[in-house]
Amino acid sequence: MVLCAGLTLAFAFTGCKSSESAYRKVYEKAAVEEAAKPAAPEETPNVVAPVLTEKPADQVKVVDNADNVQVKEENVSLINGSGLKNFSVVVGSFMNQANAEGLQATLKQQGYDAQLVKNTERNMFRVVATTFDNKADAAASRNELRQKYEGAWLLYQK
Repeated sequence: MVLCAGLTLAFAFTGCKSSESAYRKVYEKAAVEEAAKPAAPEETPNVVAPVLTEKPADQVKVVDNADNVQVKEENVSLINGSGLKNFSVVVGSFMNQANAEGLQATLKQQGYDAQLVKNTERNMFRVVATTFDNKADAAASRNELRQKYEGAWLLYQK
C-alpha cells in the first residue's frame, strides 16, 4: 500500500510540472496583443487659470512696470530721515533697530540721504539709501548701489 501511494505521488508531481515553453507562449501572445493595442491618448495636465477680480477704477493703483524691474510694495512708517518719495532703494533689512541705524550712519558718511523705515507687519527695519519720484531713476540708483550692496531692491510705499 505504501508503495502504491508513493508511485501515485510521483506520477502526480511529474505530470503537473509546467514547462517553460508554455510560459514563453503566453508571454509572446501578450506581447503581440500589447503591440496591437492603439496608443492611449496622452493626458493633458490640468491647467488652472487665474481668477481675475475687477475693481472700480478709483481703487486700482497703477505702478509703472514698463521696464520689468521688480518692485516690492509695503506699508512702512518713517523712523528717521527726511521722508520717502514714491520709489525707494532699500539696501538693508534688519530685525534689530540698532543694526539698521548702523548701516544708515555708514550710508550717511558715504554721502547718501539714508533713511530708516519700519514695516510693522513683518517687524523689519528697512534702510533706504535713496528715494525718487519715478521708477526709472530709482532703478538706475538701485543698479549702481548693487555694486556695493548686492541685495538692493526697490520699495513702493503703499
